[in-house]
Formats: sequence, C-alpha cells, structure tokens
Amino acid sequence: MTDYYAVLEVPRDADEAAIKRAYRKLAMLYHPDRNNGDKEAEARFKEITEAYEVLRDPQKRGIYDRYGEAGLRGRAGQAQGFHAFDLSEALNIFMRDFGGFSGFEELFGGGRRSGPSERRGNDLRAGVSLTLDDVARGTKKTLRYKVLVPCETCGGSGAKPGTRPTTCGTCGGAGQVRRAQRSVFGQFVTVGPCPTCAGEGRIVAETCHICRGDGRTRVDRTVNVDVPPGVSSENYITLRGQGHAGPRGGPAGDLIVMLEVEEDPRFQRHGDDLVYDLPLSFSQSALGAEVVIPTPYGDEKVKVSSGTQAGTILRLKGRGLPHLGSASKGDLHVRVGIWTPERLTPETERIFRDLARHEGEPPASRDGRSFWDRMKEALGA
Repeated sequence: MTDYYAVLEVPRDADEAAIKRAYRKLAMLYHPDRNNGDKEAEARFKEITEAYEVLRDPQKRGIYDRYGEAGLRGRAGQAQGFHAFDLSEALNIFMRDFGGFSGFEELFGGGRRSGPSERRGNDLRAGVSLTLDDVARGTKKTLRYKVLVPCETCGGSGAKPGTRPTTCGTCGGAGQVRRAQRSVFGQFVTVGPCPTCAGEGRIVAETCHICRGDGRTRVDRTVNVDVPPGVSSENYITLRGQGHAGPRGGPAGDLIVMLEVEEDPRFQRHGDDLVYDLPLSFSQSALGAEVVIPTPYGDEKVKVSSGTQAGTILRLKGRGLPHLGSASKGDLHVRVGIWTPERLTPETERIFRDLARHEGEPPASRDGRSFWDRMKEALGA
C-alpha cells in the first residue's frame, strides 16, 4: 500500500499548509520540464501529485486515514471519483495551485509575503474497546474526553475583554522576518519566525484573566465514533479537528481513536477468517449428528457426516468477519476434535468394552497432513 505521507515526506498530523509546502518543494524538483522528459522523474511527479490531491482534501484524507489507499479506490471511495493521474492531469493540478515556476521568486526575495503563522493544537489519542460482535456488525461508540477549546471570554484571542491584540511592529503582522546575505553566488534571502511575536504577527499586551493569554480553556467533550465492520486492533480512526484547539485562535488538532479488539474465547482470528474448535463424542463422529455452531451473527445448526475424523475442517462460507471497506466476508472454519470422557460409569465402560470387541483396529496412520495443510485445502489455496 502506498503511504501518501511518506511520499510527501510529511508527518501524519501535518496540516494543510505543511502538505502544500511539501508538495510544492517536491513538484519543483521532479517537474517534467526540469528533467528533460526523464521517465522516473515523471512517474515521481505523478505519484506526489496523487498523494497531494488526497491529503489536501479533508474528505479524501479522512477515508485514506481510515481505510488506506484501497478505501479510495474501492467501495468506500467510489463516491469520491478517485482515480490514478495521468501526466496532463498532474500538470494541471500543479498549474492550478502554483501557476508554473513563479514560486522560485520568493526564494530570492520576490513575490508576496507570507501571513502570520497559526500554531496548530496538539492531537489527542483515546482507546475504544470492541468485541468481535462489534467487528462483525460495526458499531457506534460514545467517547468522553477532556480537551482544550477556544476561550469563550476572549474569543480565543488571549486578550483581556475590551482589548484587542495589536500588530507586531517588528514584522508588520507577517509573522516572519527576512534577512538578506550576500555571497560570491549573489544575494540570498532567509526567512524565519519573527522573534518578537514568535511568528503570530500579533502582540497581546493585556491577557485574558480566564485563559491567561493562551486563548484556550479545558472542557469535557462527548463525541460519537462510527466504527465500520471489519476493523482490527491495527486500525485507528482519525476525527479531524476534534483535538486540542491551537493557541490564540490556531487550528485544532485531531482526535486519534485507537481500536482495541478484545479476544473472543470462542474463536481464533486469522484476518477475516475465524476458527472454531468443535468437540464431538465418539458416537457423534461415528454416526453423524446435528450440532449448534456459534458465529458472530448468531448460532447456526450444522450437520456432521457419519465417520467424521478428528482434524476435519468444516467450512461455513461467509460466516467470518467482514473485509474492511467491502461487502465481502471471510469464512468460519470449524475444526473437529474428538472428546474422550475422563470418567466412565460402569454402564458406559461395559458399552465401550463391548464396542472394542467389534470395532476392529484403527488405520496405521493418517495421511500425514497437518491442521494447516487441511486449512489451506479448505481455503482453496
């Protein structure tokens, strides 16, 4: 699976501005017009453009974070109209957002000035416990947590009520300062956060007495988390903008919901497939029987043929777990074992001794196949 965050060389919590900067930097490097038609550069240019188009769009990014690339291309992503890019589409996207190579002007002192930076709030992580039945059907969980939100008293500005932040005199509200240096190669311009306002572009002279200038207060919040069928403990759900608010009006971080699927004593899970151990008595295995098998969707009656041997695998198609982001389901594999009574009554002992005189000797050996050999056969591998 393609890791779009790795393609753009950004962390998973990167905001929209960071994603745009990363794309622009890489797109300038691999643009076909700067690589004389090099096919590797062209392929890389299309790859980073594809990653950018997904991560810059909150809806597509949400689907990708939940289901991965398969979610965008499969059933979960059909509504998005997502598809692989050809070169002309990738070039159009670059031109749409950056208008060619004019962005190089800013590197050497030209172009417009950037605005003040807004510090993004921190992400939050919370765990949700799920049963196997939750995984089979999907569920909705209510999550309660404490979070920093914009201060109601100052409106998130951090300034005392009745006052307002003032524009920083050092950077003029840009949040950045530029320093020009000359070398044998010409003039270079470096850009960095303003040391006076720490990149905010504003100065708060009198702070709010409630939030003490931070612009945030802590509250209890409740959110509903929709958990789709087929998840595992390796999955998580990202709720955009549900984390801590940023200081002084900065954008909020995300809430990362870690999914913890509890072990079910009835089954062993192997991806979307389940294995259930069925103990049969001697008489049931020899004569056949109708038994009740538990599934994640309720109990089901299954007929066991006469002469069923220990280690036989019965396959219940489609009674395993759903495939994440898909309508298909795995199978439930019933592994037959023979139950031997530990204590015999005089009557049952007499019956067994009588049976021993008539049943004959067992075969010298089985076919030598292991349980997993038979499992592969049942799966059609």
